[in-house]
Amino acid sequence: MGLLAQGRPAMMVVVALLFFVVLWIAAVAAGAMAAVVIFPVTAAVSTIVAVGLYCAHASQIMLPDAAEGRSPVARPAGGAGRDPAYRHYLASQVWKDLREILNSAIPLMAAKAGRALNSASRVLVKGDQGWFLFPVWLAVCGGVLAAAVPVALLVALIAAAYTVTVAVGLIVWLACVGGLRAVEQVLMLARRILQACPYPGCYERFTLPVYACSTCGSKHRRLTPDLNGAFWHVCACGTRLPTTILLGRYRLQAHCPQCDRTLPTRVGRVRIEPLPLAGGPDAGKTTFMALAVDALHRAAGMAGGSVLFVDKADENAFRQLRRELSKGKVAKTPPDLPRAVMLDVKLPGRRRSNRILYLFDPSGEHYTGASRVEEMRYLAHGEALVLVIDPFALPEVQNNLLESERQALTAKGVALSREDPADTFTRLRNELAARADGGKQRRVAVVLTKADLLATTTSGRGVDDLPGWFALMGLGNLVRELKNQGVDARYLASGLPPKSREIARLFGWLTGLRLDAEVAEAAGDLTTGDAREPWDAKARPAGSLPLSYLVSRRSIAAVSIALSTAVVVALAVVLLAVWSPKWPTANPGDPTTVAQAPAFVPMPKAMIGKWRGPAEQPGSRPYRVEMVLKAGDTGAKVGSIKYPGLDCSGSLTLEPGDGSADRVILREQITADPRNTCVRTGWIALTRAPEKKLAFLWYDNPDAVRSDGPASVRATLRKPS
Repeated sequence: MGLLAQGRPAMMVVVALLFFVVLWIAAVAAGAMAAVVIFPVTAAVSTIVAVGLYCAHASQIMLPDAAEGRSPVARPAGGAGRDPAYRHYLASQVWKDLREILNSAIPLMAAKAGRALNSASRVLVKGDQGWFLFPVWLAVCGGVLAAAVPVALLVALIAAAYTVTVAVGLIVWLACVGGLRAVEQVLMLARRILQACPYPGCYERFTLPVYACSTCGSKHRRLTPDLNGAFWHVCACGTRLPTTILLGRYRLQAHCPQCDRTLPTRVGRVRIEPLPLAGGPDAGKTTFMALAVDALHRAAGMAGGSVLFVDKADENAFRQLRRELSKGKVAKTPPDLPRAVMLDVKLPGRRRSNRILYLFDPSGEHYTGASRVEEMRYLAHGEALVLVIDPFALPEVQNNLLESERQALTAKGVALSREDPADTFTRLRNELAARADGGKQRRVAVVLTKADLLATTTSGRGVDDLPGWFALMGLGNLVRELKNQGVDARYLASGLPPKSREIARLFGWLTGLRLDAEVAEAAGDLTTGDAREPWDAKARPAGSLPLSYLVSRRSIAAVSIALSTAVVVALAVVLLAVWSPKWPTANPGDPTTVAQAPAFVPMPKAMIGKWRGPAEQPGSRPYRVEMVLKAGDTGAKVGSIKYPGLDCSGSLTLEPGDGSADRVILREQITADPRNTCVRTGWIALTRAPEKKLAFLWYDNPDAVRSDGPASVRATLRKPS
């Protein structure tokens, strides 16, 4: 008894220990079972949190309409060969935005994951409860770490989406840039657009003017499709500026790229036609130019068009010139190099009925020396030239003047020039021939001024035939050389009162304008105006993004959120597929499966023999069925069938059935059908019926017969007595 008493405490310790072990095993088992659910839930929640963090950071950067922010858009300053315009979003800013999103979102994701792991470790495995809850801890930590896989997939997908977006965008941009440049170049060549500076000391030709922003006036030297944009450039002030003439670039104020002075409106859209007036001192160039401007104004008005001065100073000078003409005394042209008088001519109808005319009226002294002629570089720009000849500067005319005629001319203010027009023409010809184009003017108008005064002298006889008159007066070389060079030359004698219609036609021929209408006797004042519709795009509010940036950012944000949602949905589908209950599936060894699968059974003995009976088929008269069945296994021919009324017959093959001894399926194959009345192949379901009968159902496809669908033919068969 004493030995037993001493053994009781030890036994109790063993029992308690065993109870603790069993309890521990049960707790661990319960924790492991719970971990099966906790792991996917933790992974899903961690993924959703990470995706939410990414979307939140992307929204903070991509959605606001503000240049300042998490990923600021610097305002372009221009300079160093760059225009004050924003680069295209896909050229640089898109990558800055992606880096900012990832640099802010990924560290925050990692920090939150670390805090989650620390919290799980502190709560679940710190202390004695760790012996029981470590499966749960493993599931929680594993779920948090496993979320890195879908998050990494999301980051990779977004980076790929960015790359594809940028690549596609740049390809589209390249196609647009190339297409727009090509179209503009073709149109410029087809319309033979000439762009040149009208100002002295410059006179440069150029292919692209400098354009001023319509809002802030900033100068854009490369307003053409490029990395700043295909269709538009966005100025630093936020104003969209068109990049081609077709898109409206001509509606901006243009400046010479060489001297930065203001150019006519519509430059680039309308061909500039330089019209230099060449002639010696006191040849009457200024007077003739005034008559020509007035004639153009009147003719354009009659044709339904308009002529406008480009510069207000030209309008004022023209008004002063008309006042001087009315008094019979025109002030002498200053000796400085001329600034072109700019006229914007717009006629209805064809596009070629628009021109910007540069009328150059230098003083005659510029043609008295070769070096001075060389300064007039505008002579090589155009294809037309107005050669103004003073008849009283011709030696032949001066030598043949009577004393009374000299006195009369002197009284009228006519000075006899010492500059022979032949010498003037020779210097001009030599200067043009030395230039790149060889001085090949296509059209030359030879204008004899002071024709009204010449008519009062004996030398004025025969002036109606100007080429012949020039030959008599010592200018035969001029006429012959123009003809030999293939120049299209026309001659006009001009005087007062002016022959406005003839002058208008002459200038229409020189410039390619259609000015065949009658010239109005009176027309409104010729004023300064703008034939274009100025560009009036409004700048974006201060501090706002360019519209293209805003649209691009929000589109990419939408794609990122859609990809994030797709990753979460895909994760949910995967988790459901992996952790959902597994329902039993068909097993070939399972009796249930055998019962459901088609059975291979022999022909039932009760069905062997001869059978016959009437058949009913919708849309047809009743007819008889005769059938002979014999023993056989599945797949073997087990009989024959005959339809006497239809005159067709065939064989029957036993098909796999449902394993029932009361129902079989036969495949009917018609082999004799001289009248072609029966279907070649059909399926028959035979079912045992009361009173030793067979229910006959005929189908045209095997699926219907196995699913007990509606039969095409029905019959009840009996054995003949």
